[in-house]
Amino acid sequence: MSQSLEQLSAQVPGSTPALMQWLQTQLAAGHAPATLHQSLLETGWTPHVAHAAMAVCTQPVPTPVHIAVMPGPDLSQHPSTIDVGDRAVQVLFSMQQPRLVLFGNLLSDAECEQLIADARPAMARSRTVATQAHGEEINPDRTSSGMFYTRAQTPVVARLEARIAKLLQWPAENGEGLQVLSYRPGAEYKPHHDYFNPTEPSSAAILQHGGQRVGTLVIYLSDVPEGGCTFFPESQLRIHPRRGHAVFFSYSSPEVQTLTLHGGDPVLNGEKWIATKWLREAPFL
Repeated sequence: MSQSLEQLSAQVPGSTPALMQWLQTQLAAGHAPATLHQSLLETGWTPHVAHAAMAVCTQPVPTPVHIAVMPGPDLSQHPSTIDVGDRAVQVLFSMQQPRLVLFGNLLSDAECEQLIADARPAMARSRTVATQAHGEEINPDRTSSGMFYTRAQTPVVARLEARIAKLLQWPAENGEGLQVLSYRPGAEYKPHHDYFNPTEPSSAAILQHGGQRVGTLVIYLSDVPEGGCTFFPESQLRIHPRRGHAVFFSYSSPEVQTLTLHGGDPVLNGEKWIATKWLREAPFL
């Protein structure tokens, strides 16, 4: 997984994406870094820009770590339902590439309504992780409203987290706080990956708190008359929202080969409510 030319250029004040592209092309052609550095100086680049640009373009790309033990339901006997203690969750569909399972009956109608009611007062424009700095930012690719629960914040959240832990055989403490999202007509979330790109400047600080994300559970809190599907472009799979259902997918490494690129189609009619649970490889603090 490589950084974009804009990301590389942003690491070297005074440089340009065109300069970074030229350096990458020359390095790929086998030219020695020392020769390229001298060429930059001779063509007018200041010493500090030339040195920094060479350092960025020749830095090793981190090798993605593959997680050996992964969250997920036990489907070894191809069960139609899974007992999670207080509920029998239905297994409606599963596939290996991407590693994905569609569940039914994870939540009751009353529990879905309660999660929405408790979330409404805290809803605000959704943000995404800031890729170039620590924190979050408004992203035009994501036009929903949302909020985060803390773990076990309400009785319904606590029950749901216990079910998820048993269903996916993953410790509750390895989960981020449940996020509730609302999409009105026209709102969408363009295709993206949920794992943290290890080459982005913001990832190092994020990964210190629970490590990499390894799985996602999208829970549908409402039916949607038209639109609002969860779409996986690489496999051309669409999950149609249905209250109480949930789709789980996992990714053992932060790589596009996991085929977990996904997005939320624009809502065409009605309002879409979902709750998302992201799972980390270690306890999330």
